[in-house]
Amino acid sequence: MNYVEADSLCKSYGRNTALRGVSFDVAEGELFGIIGPDGAGKTSIFRILTTLILPDSGSGKVLGLDIIGDYREIRRRIGYMPGRFSLYQDLSVEENLRFFATLFGTTIEENYHLVKDIYRYIEPFADRKAGALSGGMKQKLALCCALIHKPEVLFLDEPTTGVDPVSRKEFWNMLKRLRDSGLSIIVSTPYMDEATLCDRIALIKNGKFMDTDTPQGIIGKFDFPLLAVNGPGMPALLRATREIPQVLSCYAFGNEHHVTMKDKGLSPDAAALIIRTALYAKGYGEVSIKAIEPNIEDCFMYFDTMEEKA
Repeated sequence: MNYVEADSLCKSYGRNTALRGVSFDVAEGELFGIIGPDGAGKTSIFRILTTLILPDSGSGKVLGLDIIGDYREIRRRIGYMPGRFSLYQDLSVEENLRFFATLFGTTIEENYHLVKDIYRYIEPFADRKAGALSGGMKQKLALCCALIHKPEVLFLDEPTTGVDPVSRKEFWNMLKRLRDSGLSIIVSTPYMDEATLCDRIALIKNGKFMDTDTPQGIIGKFDFPLLAVNGPGMPALLRATREIPQVLSCYAFGNEHHVTMKDKGLSPDAAALIIRTALYAKGYGEVSIKAIEPNIEDCFMYFDTMEEKA
């Protein structure tokens, strides 16, 4: 049984189209990631599936329940952590958790086992006002409040945005343990490196899913020569590389430029020679070029390039 189903969801806000026919499903015990930049439509998907707003068209089900007709029952059985910290900042850590437990007719003591692995990080600060917590601590508290009533599906909208790298790692370790316990989780993130931590992912831009598959499945579809280029004057080098006729796309990635070639049949050595020769003619003598393996960000940029050229 699929715990979440979305079928051709569309949503507009005035003249701005947020979703353009989004469809996907999430199985029991699956960690499903929606990966894309700000403004891609991730939050609209979450707000529709958690019954906070209505779609313009399309349909959705959560736990077999219709998101419009059965919204009350859905709200009782899911956990939702919005992108913006939405707990009561003038209440303490413990007061917030106790309040949310009471809303769902339970207690901290009854369901402490559900949150103890997470709550132990913030328990020493139980009397501290939520507004005085660090970003990572706020996220842990918000996750505890979303879990305290024992939900069957957990919706997490960009839970690690603005959080330090250590807290991000801790948070994803928590999500894996929750997934292993049988909880179905849908998480959105703009961080491409987090995509590989999910069981399946969907790449979204401009309200459309470009592809949905396992992380390795998406990477496996990238079958063009990919190279990393580094040299003096990186901004100008980026422009010069993009002007090479045989180059499909080129974008900055850390201290390198990732270059995708148009010809799938090119060997890495042949692709490197084409780039080196073209750049030498433009005055770039000292350039480092090496073949590399694609990652999720490379795949995202490839799908985006193909969408623009279509």
